[in-house]
Amino acid sequence: MDTNADNRVNALNARADHFGVLKALLVYVWPANRRDLKVRVVLAFAALVMAKIVTVMVPIGYKAAVDWLTGEAGAGGVSSPSVMALTTVPIFLIIAYGVGRVMMIGFAQIRDVLFTKVGQNAVRQLAKRTFIHLHNLSLRFHLERRTGGLSRVIERGTKSVELIIRMGVLNTIPTAIEMSFVAILLVFYFGWDFLLIMGLTVTVYLWFTVKASDWRIAIRRELNDSDTEANAKAVDSLLNYETVKYFTNEKLETRRFDSSMADYERAAIKTYYSLGVLNAGQAFIFTVGLTLCMLLAARGVVQGTFTIGDFVMVNAMLIQLYQPLNFMGMIYREIKQGLVDLETMFALLEQEAEIKDPPGAKPLEVVRGTIKFENVYFAYDPKRPILKDVSFEVPAGKMVALVGPSGAGKSTISRILFRFYDVTSGRVLIDGQNIRDVTQNSLRAAIGMVPQDTVLFNDTIAYNIRYGRPDATDDEMREAARLAQIDDFIQTLPEGYDAMVGERGLKLSGGEKQRVAIARTLLKGPPILMLDEATSALDSHTEKEIQDALDRVAKDRTTLVIAHRLSTIVHADEIIVFEQGRIVERGTHSNLIAKDGFYASMWARQREAQKARERLAHALEHAEDTKIQARPDPVAAK
Repeated sequence: MDTNADNRVNALNARADHFGVLKALLVYVWPANRRDLKVRVVLAFAALVMAKIVTVMVPIGYKAAVDWLTGEAGAGGVSSPSVMALTTVPIFLIIAYGVGRVMMIGFAQIRDVLFTKVGQNAVRQLAKRTFIHLHNLSLRFHLERRTGGLSRVIERGTKSVELIIRMGVLNTIPTAIEMSFVAILLVFYFGWDFLLIMGLTVTVYLWFTVKASDWRIAIRRELNDSDTEANAKAVDSLLNYETVKYFTNEKLETRRFDSSMADYERAAIKTYYSLGVLNAGQAFIFTVGLTLCMLLAARGVVQGTFTIGDFVMVNAMLIQLYQPLNFMGMIYREIKQGLVDLETMFALLEQEAEIKDPPGAKPLEVVRGTIKFENVYFAYDPKRPILKDVSFEVPAGKMVALVGPSGAGKSTISRILFRFYDVTSGRVLIDGQNIRDVTQNSLRAAIGMVPQDTVLFNDTIAYNIRYGRPDATDDEMREAARLAQIDDFIQTLPEGYDAMVGERGLKLSGGEKQRVAIARTLLKGPPILMLDEATSALDSHTEKEIQDALDRVAKDRTTLVIAHRLSTIVHADEIIVFEQGRIVERGTHSNLIAKDGFYASMWARQREAQKARERLAHALEHAEDTKIQARPDPVAAK
């Protein structure tokens, strides 16, 4: 196996990927529809070029002032400056030197001010594009990703955008121009030998910088991976705070987190060590070249071919050259590291959405709301089929319930109807329109969903209810809450509808969260309702109240109910029984009971379980009453 060949191929692929990232970023530097930003880029570039021109002119003024002060540039061969010369020319040159340095800094600041809006706009647009793209990706993608790691990738990527754009566009070319100016001045004032020394110095310097930076890239990737892993574990643990407490596994979570942080610590130490090697090597290489040039200049001063001003000028010029040269090293290093940070982010942007609207897709037109599944087969994994030849119809305005044991495929039906997944074969129709041929937005807008596991946004109750229809009025929102039997509870809160629900709604009970979800769906007012265990988190009394409200809302609406408690769907127009991905029975509640089949056995088990709970509750109540009666009467005791 040729390891060197593999390394060369990997390096070429990395360069190709980096080039693609840089090419993609140019769109944000020179946005087609933003003339104002283009003007800012041009002006910022001009300001930086002016700063570089002033920068290389400053040492010339410095040399002239030194020569006048040492008497080597006086008129008529005067060996020492006259009083008039001392009060005019040197003062002018010294002031010019100061003005030049101020202009150099001033132009650089103007560049930063002009370019800030360009860079920040690029960060915003790329972050927005990533955010939109992530919402367009399939449910399968999000189920397989870790939220904490994903957020870290986006955070690092957006931070790298401005750095790469600013350094790559506004520093690399002007710095190269400055180095060209310095090379011309070296030849003009000092000769080709100085240029040769500095040329070799710059070549070795850049070669070392590239090699050392490439070496550090692998360390940077290791650091990023460790950081992403640690953040993912931290977010995952905090999101599941209650579960951690239930099982007293704080130490286990700490060990998992600390293990990732230990990897991050080792990678961070390597990063700083490697940075020290890089900086020390750069300083050594440049210092060798600087020392050789200074020795040549000193020899020229002794031999009378150079003035003291020349000696000072070559030192100032080379020291000044070191700044952009060192900056070039930093530019390469930072851009390479930034590209590593952006690799994963751009990989996300290149991730193809599994579910797409077909070309020319039209909005769904719901006239009656009939749902029809025709010979549907589906599998999350080809090796494990979930639905097998499923066919049924939900007539317009009717209620059809899906029941069956866990894993029978009931919830998969809802995901297919929302087109989170496409069927393997068969068709799903709404009013005769294949849901694969219409836009996803119009499809989902026509369906209201109350899921079994309700997750709320960390905002107010009003925000979470109004999420069903953001433009709804306060009266409409309150009416939805009233129908969902939660308005009275909200009125008891000090903040009322402005009360915060907490992370994922943890400040509310399961039943309260469920009722908020029901209110949200009622406010949406869709022609089709999907209820996935909508009352599973409610007590019997509240369940009855909400069930009555749902029945009123479902009237004249096509409703598909996924139910575990069979008592909630006895009034359904049709009940479809699933087992192992197939429909095994169908009919009304009374018909299915009469068949004495699978549904009847499920009904019997649930009724027996309900009676057992009622007997237990009655026994506990009787025991409590007996205990109270057995207590001595304090009055009689006296």
